[in-house]
Amino acid sequence: MALRQIRYDGDDILRKKCKEVKNMNERIATLIDDMLDTMYDANGVGLAAPQVGILKRVVVIDVEYDEEEDSSIVMLNPEILAKDGEQTGDEGCLSLPGKVATVTRPNHVICRYQNEEMETIEIEAEGLLARAICHEIDHLEGVLYKDVADSPLRNAETQDSED
Repeated sequence: MALRQIRYDGDDILRKKCKEVKNMNERIATLIDDMLDTMYDANGVGLAAPQVGILKRVVVIDVEYDEEEDSSIVMLNPEILAKDGEQTGDEGCLSLPGKVATVTRPNHVICRYQNEEMETIEIEAEGLLARAICHEIDHLEGVLYKDVADSPLRNAETQDSED
């Protein structure tokens, strides 16, 4: 397990669509472990493979981090099957450090993905987990949260708008 370099806004790889993971292998398993380490080290709640320079449909999420119990979710090839409701709030991203913007996302989603054993799983999520799933799947399509934001980017600490 190792930390990977997070790619920042302006890096072309963040704007590319990712390829499907067709089977689990040692490289994908290592990528997942490294992504989890990188996400936790950066105090994030989610990370998508393109954020570490890999164009594969791999996402890791952990909105309930607990050192005692593994609460991470690893998603290969995630897709949203249904969404409803609405939540509006500030959103940030490890690829845009120190910035936030107001984003409206579904409050409830149903998502299908493969786990690390390539078993198909469906998850029903609400609130922060639904937001994180939508945010990370956007990364797999080359979309950043600033592209769908309701407000301009602003500094997270001062809440000043960026012009």
